[in-house]
Formats: sequence, structure tokens, C-alpha cells
Amino acid sequence: MRETNQTQVTEFLLLGLSDDPHTQKLLFILFLGVYLITVLANLLLMYLVQVDSQLHTPMYFFLCNLSLADFCFSTNIVPQALAHLLSQKKVISFTRCAAQLLFFLIFGCTQCAFLAVMSYDRYVAICNPLHYPSIMTWRVCVQLAAGSWTSGILVSVVDTTFTLSLPYQGSNSIAHFFCEAPALLILASTDTHTSEMVIFLMGVVILLIPVSLILVSYSHIIVTVVRMKSAVGRLKAFSTCGSHLIVVILFYGSAIVTYMAPKSSKEQEKLVSVFYAVVTPMLNPLIYSLRNKDVKGALRKVATRNFSCRLEIFH
Repeated sequence: MRETNQTQVTEFLLLGLSDDPHTQKLLFILFLGVYLITVLANLLLMYLVQVDSQLHTPMYFFLCNLSLADFCFSTNIVPQALAHLLSQKKVISFTRCAAQLLFFLIFGCTQCAFLAVMSYDRYVAICNPLHYPSIMTWRVCVQLAAGSWTSGILVSVVDTTFTLSLPYQGSNSIAHFFCEAPALLILASTDTHTSEMVIFLMGVVILLIPVSLILVSYSHIIVTVVRMKSAVGRLKAFSTCGSHLIVVILFYGSAIVTYMAPKSSKEQEKLVSVFYAVVTPMLNPLIYSLRNKDVKGALRKVATRNFSCRLEIFH
């Protein structure tokens, strides 16, 4: 499965998470379960936001976009990982690898941008409630959403270009379960310093800058909440922001470890990648749903309406 030193690699061998057949079967069951929950939870959340008029607010508009990015992010990676767990030949063509890397970065970077936008939305809602309707108009919301998707695409194109423009003429064995920039750069047949610096700078743009905006937003939110005289108001504010903070910590923490922190062992990097590429897209809708009264209320209304319709059919 290796190319000669003078020949450009046309396909890669994904070594995956384990060589043990028993472990691969267990991973298949685990990944399949997580993926099914991810798909159902994100689709259900997007459906509820669409059908329930009480969820037609800026916060849920951004949450719907985040769920779409989560769904696409997971679908870009997990189905292929599932197929490879059951296959003896874990090969991916150079073109498919490039496409997977590009879309992985697009949806991942877009999630970063939306998490920052959602923190700004919470900042305006809690710190400037009287001006919230005039600030967070639908036009502004659409512009923020478009900006999030655009920034994700631009950063992804830069990272993908600087990763795949390098010559790959030696080993084609990727010590990973999907095509990710750090794992690919190891196989490049030339010096990767420039590409690594560009990817690091793009990480600053799409990871550290949004994190800084989130920290600033939540520092103002905390000060405002502490000054609230109403205990009910404080509880509601913390409950609303708590879900967002949990998602921010889970996603940004694992992404920063992979792209910004000093290099760690390959096994540790793969475990971190499993967390943010497979697990986090499942946790996001569950966290927002289980901790959110509006979403749970919308789900109950949909369930009650469907149950009533079935009773009418039987009668």
C-alpha cells in the first residue's frame, strides 16, 4: 500500500482506532448508536424550531443553524468510519480525503463561529433586554448566520489548500480514523513548517478570537446576573446560559487541544478527535433540549398533537 518516492499518493490507508477485530466490533456498535442519536436529536431539534412559533426567536434560529452544522459535521465522518470498522480494506482516495477534510473543517469552523454568535445573543438578551428586539432584528440574525458560514468556509479553504498542496510521495498510512490536517501533514514529503504556521494562525482566527469574545460576553453576563434582585431572574439567566457554556467548553476545549496545544501522542490525539468529531455533535442537541423548558414544551406539544391525530383516526 505504499507508493514509490517519485509517485504522488493517489489513496490513503486509514489505520483507524484499533487493529483488534473484537474492539472494532464494539466500536462499530458504539459509533452506530451515537450517530443514530446524533441524527435523530439534531433533526428533531431543527423540526421543533421550524414548527413551534414560540421558538421563532434569534436564539433558536442560531441553535437551528448549529444543529445543521452538527448533523453535517457528524455525517461527513461517522458513516465512513462505520464502514471501515467492518471492512478489511480501509482505503480512501486522495480526492475523497480532500473532500472529507474540507467539509470537516467547514462544519467544524462554522460551529465555532455560531457558538460565539450565540454568546453575543445571550449578552444582548441579558445585559440589554430593553434594546434586544431593536438590536437582534431578523436582518441582523441572518447577517450573523451568513457571516458564520462564510468565515467557516474561508478558514477551511485556506487550511485545506495549505494541507493538500504539499507533495505526498512516501507513506500513505494515516494514523487516524478520518482525514484530519495534523494527521495528514505527518505524511508530507517536504517541510511542513509554513503549512503548520498557517493552520495555527487560522486556529487563532476561528478558535481563540471567538473564545475571547465568548469570555468577554459571559464576564458581562455574570456581572449583570449577580446584580439582579430577583432570584427567579438569576436562575432563569443561569439556566439559559448554562447549556451554552457546557457546549462551548466541550467543543472548544477538545478543538484547542488538537489544533493549538503542543503535540501529544497519536493515541491521545485520536481519543480527543473521537470526542469532538463523534460525541460532541450528539451532546449539543441533548444538552440544549434537556436543560431548556421551551424545547421540552415544544416537544410535548408535538407529541400531544400527534397522539390526538392518531386518536381521531381510530375514532
